[in-house]
Amino acid sequence: MKNNKIVLYVAMSLDGYIARTDGSVDWLFDVEGDGGDNGYGEFYSTVGTVVMGRLTYDEILKLSEEFPYADKPCYVLSRKEHPPAPHVTFTNEALDTLIPRLKADSDGDVWLVGGGQLVAGFLEARLLDELYITVTPKILGEGIPLFPQGTVPSAFRLKHIEQMGQFVSLVYTV
Repeated sequence: MKNNKIVLYVAMSLDGYIARTDGSVDWLFDVEGDGGDNGYGEFYSTVGTVVMGRLTYDEILKLSEEFPYADKPCYVLSRKEHPPAPHVTFTNEALDTLIPRLKADSDGDVWLVGGGQLVAGFLEARLLDELYITVTPKILGEGIPLFPQGTVPSAFRLKHIEQMGQFVSLVYTV
């Protein structure tokens, strides 16, 4: 039996935002890291399936000509119909049926990329197993919060802390 986990892996500003109000994450790229990829490659090697919201998907398309998750099954959750797109499956399937199925079928952990509303939905449905939150030494003042207003109260257990240059990585189990 597979022992896959549902994992949130995300960067956040000191004041709790995962993106600017317009969705951009440009503020992440001028912070001194550890000289490598700050653990991303190691984490990504454990991922079998990628899940994200449609707004996060739209922002990822702006970052690069190449879709960064083309080598893994990728599901984009959206309430609207979308024409087929390369490398992704759009779905409006309920989280409580989709995510357990993906977890069972995946060749590795299921990565919840974002965004905040989806994180809140996963917490409400009790679908997250671990949270990898990389804190960036910046205050944005406003933006898209990691945990939007109305997120269910939740408690976590700290599993690991690591400094990577000016970033701090926190790993929690649910």
